[in-house]
This record gives sequence, C-alpha cells and structure tokens, in this order.
Amino acid sequence: MFHIKTTILVFLVFTVYAYPQAHYGYDLWLGYEKIGNPNLLKEYKDLTKAIYFEDGSDVLNAAKKELITGMEKMLGSTLNFKETPNTNYTLLIAKAATIDPALTKKLSANFYEVGSEGFVLKSVIHRGKKLIVLAANEDIGILYGVFRLLNLMQQQKDLRNITLIEYPKINLRMLNHWDNLDRTVERGYAGYSLWNWHKLPEYIDQRYLDYARANASIGINAVSLTNVNANSHILTPMYLEKVSALANVFRPYGIKVYLTARFSAPMEIGGLKTADPLDADVRQWWNDKVNEIYALIPDFGGFLVKANSEGQPGPQNYGRNHVDGANMLAQALQPHNGLVIWRAFVYSEHDPEDRAKQAYSEFVPFDGQFSDNVLIQTKNGAIDFQPREPFHPMFGAMPNTQLMMEFQITQEYLGFSTHLVFLPQLYKEVLDSDTYSKGKGSTVAKVVDGSLDRNKISGMAGVSNIGNDLNWTGHPFAQANWYGFGRLAWDPYISAETIADEWLKATYSNDPNFVDPVKKMMLISREAVVNYMNPLGLHHIFDTGHHYGPGPWVHDLSRPEWNPTYYHKADAKGIGFNRSHSGSNATGQYATEVAKTFNDPKTCPEEYLLWFHHLPWDYTLKNGLNLWDGMALKYQEGVDQVEEMIETWNKARPYITHEEYQEVQMLLKIQLKEAQWWRNACLLYFQTYSQKALPAGVEKSTKSLEYYQSLKFPFAPGIRPQWD
Repeated sequence: MFHIKTTILVFLVFTVYAYPQAHYGYDLWLGYEKIGNPNLLKEYKDLTKAIYFEDGSDVLNAAKKELITGMEKMLGSTLNFKETPNTNYTLLIAKAATIDPALTKKLSANFYEVGSEGFVLKSVIHRGKKLIVLAANEDIGILYGVFRLLNLMQQQKDLRNITLIEYPKINLRMLNHWDNLDRTVERGYAGYSLWNWHKLPEYIDQRYLDYARANASIGINAVSLTNVNANSHILTPMYLEKVSALANVFRPYGIKVYLTARFSAPMEIGGLKTADPLDADVRQWWNDKVNEIYALIPDFGGFLVKANSEGQPGPQNYGRNHVDGANMLAQALQPHNGLVIWRAFVYSEHDPEDRAKQAYSEFVPFDGQFSDNVLIQTKNGAIDFQPREPFHPMFGAMPNTQLMMEFQITQEYLGFSTHLVFLPQLYKEVLDSDTYSKGKGSTVAKVVDGSLDRNKISGMAGVSNIGNDLNWTGHPFAQANWYGFGRLAWDPYISAETIADEWLKATYSNDPNFVDPVKKMMLISREAVVNYMNPLGLHHIFDTGHHYGPGPWVHDLSRPEWNPTYYHKADAKGIGFNRSHSGSNATGQYATEVAKTFNDPKTCPEEYLLWFHHLPWDYTLKNGLNLWDGMALKYQEGVDQVEEMIETWNKARPYITHEEYQEVQMLLKIQLKEAQWWRNACLLYFQTYSQKALPAGVEKSTKSLEYYQSLKFPFAPGIRPQWD
C-alpha cells in the first residue's frame, strides 16, 4: 500500500506541473476559457464558418497557430479555413496589399498611419455579405491583430459592428531582465531565471515559446536578457550561441534580443589593457564584437548599458563622459541598425549634491550630443522606483535627446511578490504628469512617445517580474503588471481602469459581480501600499540591501545616500527633505510652472509634501490635521485598505476556482501582516522625534521599537549578488 500511494502522489504532482490549468496561473491571460454565453457563442461561431488566412512567413504561421488555439478553445469547435479568398468568407485576415482594393477602401483606414506594426479590424459589407476583416501592412501587424481579436473575444465583446484601428504609439517596447548567468535574478521574486544557460542552445524549453506568445499578445517587441549589472561572459562565443537560440524562438513573435554590455568587457574577455572609449584598439574590439554578434543574430537589437553607477565601470573611469561611451557603441552598431540604450541611473558617493539631482546634472548638459541610435533610459523618478515619486526632471529637459522611460514591473520597493499592487496606477500617474516644458499639456507621455519633440525613436522599458515559478510572477495579480506595462508601452494614453478590466476578464471571469469589485480593489491597491509604507512624500525608508520591510532608523552605512535617514531627515523639529529653493533646489530642475508649485508647501501636492519640504510636526495639512496626526492616520488608512481588499476577495469566492481564491487569500494575509509591521515600526520610530501621542483611530503596536529594529533578513529574495 505504501508504494501504491507514493506512486499516485508523485503522478498527481507531476500532472499538475506538466499540464498546468488556467487556475494555476501558467496560462496567464491566454487561458482562452470556453464562452459560456450561448448567444455570443453563436455569433463567434458564425464568424468562423469560412476563414481566409494569408499564408507566408514564420510570423504569419505563429499568428495562425494562435488563432486556431484561441478560437477552438473558446468556441469548442474546429475552424474552417478557405484556401483562396472569395465572396463566401466570414473572416478575412491578410496584408492590405493583397486584399481586393474595393474591400480595402471600405476599411476607411489610412494604412500609412497604421505603419508596420498596426492593424485594422473592421466589420464590413462586401458584395452583399457581411464579414470581418483584419488587415495590416506587415506580417507583425497581423500577429498583433490576431492577439487583439482573441482578447476582445475573451472580454466577450460584440464584434458585429466593430471598427478598430490600432498601432503602437511607442517604437521600442522592452522588457529588461535582471537575470544573472547563474540563474539568480536581482530583484526577482518569482523564482529563478527562465533562461537555462546550461542546457542552451540545444534544449529549447516550452516556456521560451509561451513567454514569447505572452509578450507578443501585449505588443512587447524587445527583450534584454541579462542584468544591467552586467557580466562580460555573455559576449563570449559560447554564450552568444545560446543567445542566438533564444532569438530564433522569439523572432516569429516580433521580439528582438538585446544584451547588457559591461563597459570593461574589452579588458575582461578581450585581453586589452584599457576600455577607454577613445582608444582605437577598444573601438575596434567593439566593432569586431558587434560584427560577430550580427553574424549569429541578424536582427540583434543592440546593447543596454549601465555605466559609472553603483560600482559599474564606464567612460568616467578614463576621464571621458557619457556621450563618449554611448556614441562609441552606437558607431559600432549603426551599420547594423542596432541601438544603444544608455541608462541615466547614476549617482556618486563623491558627489555631495542631493542624489535626486545627480542624473539631471550629468546628462542634461549633453542634450543633443548623443548619436541618433542612442536612447537615454531614464527611471520614472529621480531616486529609485519608490512607491511614489514625482516624475523625473529629465523628462522635458532634453528636447534634442531621445529619452526612454524605465519603469519597474518587479516590486522591489512594493512588497515583492507577496503584496497585491496594481502598478499601472503608478505608471499612469507618471505618464500623465505635465512637464510644462513646452507649455501646458507637455506630458511625460508625449516626451516618451516622441511626439513632443519629434524624436525619431521612442521607447519604454520595464524591469521584468518574471521567473520560473509556475505562474511566472509569484503573485497571480503581479501578472497584471506585466500585462499592464505592455498595454501602456503600446498606448500610454489608455486608462489603468481599462487595463484592469481587460486583464480580469481574460484571466478570471467576465461576470460583473466579480469584475467590478475586484477591479476597484486593484485600482486602490497601489495607494494602499503608499499609505502603509511611504505616505505624504516619504521615500526610501526601506531596510537596507534587500529592501524588505521598514528601516527608517538605518544611519550607519558607508555612503550617506544609502541610509534611510538621509531621505526623511526626521528630528525634533519635523520631518522631510527640503528640495525647495531654500534647500537643495531640486525643484529648480523642473520647468518654472512645476517648480513654483513644488516650492511652496501650500501648493505642493500633499502626496509629494515630504519629498520637497522639511516641515514641523505641527504643520497644518489641508484637512486641518497636524502633520504628525495626518501621517499616522495615513499609515492606518493603508492597513485598513488591505483589510478592505481581503473582504472584497472573500466576496469574490463564488466566481472563481478554489485554487484561484485560496492562493490570493493567503497572500493577502501576508500583506496585511506586513502592512501592520510597516505602520507600527515607522510610527514608533518617528514618535521618538515627534514626542506626540497617536491620534484616535490609529492602532497601537503590541511590540517595541527595539523589536522591529532587531529583525534581520539575510536570505530575503532578490538580494543583489556579488559579481566577479
């Protein structure tokens, strides 16, 4: 009996992993659940009675395969394809150039505007019969259009009179993986790296294909495979062969591969004595290396570079500047149409200036000097992916330079993969911010998509939250951040509410009794985290190194700007960092209208109040409360909001599977416990300065400040490893 039971147990465990169902999360938003509405099911089946799908490239083959997979799962029936287009088809999918010109005219679309990646999806009457046409200029547009059609069906949209013209507003829509060659992931909270370098290039994991499908479904067209804290070995022949194998998998899904280039690679793997970007031998080494890469990967995207930041080597090691370094690599890549993505995340322990000002100071003076194939990748805020930051002052300050947005999808400062945080709310807050660089309406989104300054290339990058966990992202709802990033990189003007609605319907259920309350929960989740971690503009008060939990008391690290006390500056008089004109004058890096608003505590939005001002504990907030009471109540509000999220999820139980409910419910319990930890630890610490009692309505801690200060987490996930 023992042996029989053991065998059955092993078999059950294996089948769950080998054949993952939607409720285990592997399928992401591509589960394609069968349509339950009989009227809609009939409508969709009528659509598939006679399909013409243009044959051709690997991209078109991938699109057709996805159409078959998605529709047959949703409809429960086999599709009927016609070999040649005729008057009897019900769905026509083809490039615009191959369609009957009379039919093309009825699409009422400017195909020049649609470009190479866009598509038209429209219901028309042609020769007395109704049909739906999906047309595009290029194969990749067909692929994106097929995914969009399937997504609309997942949302159970009425397609009978559809007119949809879509094209990406941003050229380069990119995931940045911070994956190391040993398969650890820096700031990764969903297991190990997807890339099994040891088994590549011969062994191609099915997950590589499913990863490509997921990215293509939301329009992501570029992937940087390796950590920005780079390892030169990725550029050696052995690893380039492995990268080429991944590029072959991704190519039919319109995804180009990028690599992080360690600036000192000519010395570390090339045997040179210097990496000086103006040295002729160094420049030749990079030219040769680039030619070697393109011989293996003809559509290689280019290099992502972190230089002269946090110990990474760069041109400043040789008395050169960022322009020298970026343009050297750009020159090597230019003959192949490759790009250099040069990160603007720089700060130095040798610079006494406010850390929030350093990137602007280092890059803005070089506006207009970077090559045409260089993008400067700039984080959304001037510090480091905080739960809330004002938009980075570089946006709007470099009209002659192509700036690329860098968001973080992985939740380094937002509770890792145990907290439910819907990040499109954060992304939209930044994208909708007005830089006033060319007057009112000069939003960050217009800077990023290139429309404000008529840039040739535009880009948006997201630091990946993907690992080899069964559900890819650790927390089921963290999938929505991957999905939401892709949708906003495609169109930075769509709303966070639209994204939440789409994702919930594709991933869980179309029942409004489920969707409406859970969508509301998602939309408040980011504000809840801000409240219980960093309210009223507080920032970077996380425990050091791993950034897990609060550490506002940390003050003894070797560099001032690594200490949380550097950022909140709490003392007996008050709290906050004075970045106004009377302090570090970081406000002076913004346009006059924005600076004026931020400089005055009375006009500064209260969500940024302590970011820009050091204020007395008795300072009166807009609601009439003093600063201490208002801050304490914000911490409590965050905890209360998590309790409301738990209540909402409990009510959602009838509409989802037991597994779907239980996984999120357990994670929400962790989130509540850690929200209470944040509230208690921070208020106990700041109370030592304010010397004020907690206001009514704020729960008192049952543990001491000393208890919270004693907590250590040497094995917290995502800790930065040591590099050679």
